[in-house]
Amino acid sequence: MPTTLPIEQMTWDEKLRAMEALWADLSRDEDKFESPAWHKDVLAERERLVRTGKARFVDWDTAKKRIARRIA
Repeated sequence: MPTTLPIEQMTWDEKLRAMEALWADLSRDEDKFESPAWHKDVLAERERLVRTGKARFVDWDTAKKRIARRIA
């Protein structure tokens, strides 16, 4: 059953609530979801980079600021 939402006409709040509803619904059946094979490879590579000191974790506030600077 196709569902169409008037995304262009929705407010940010309405869009966020729709996303949260979709995520909550998808999360109920998470055992049915299988990550794509490439995802495991990407995670393993990132773990290797952190372990070898070529990458590091930063707190979420710092990450948001970096992202904002990149897209500004």
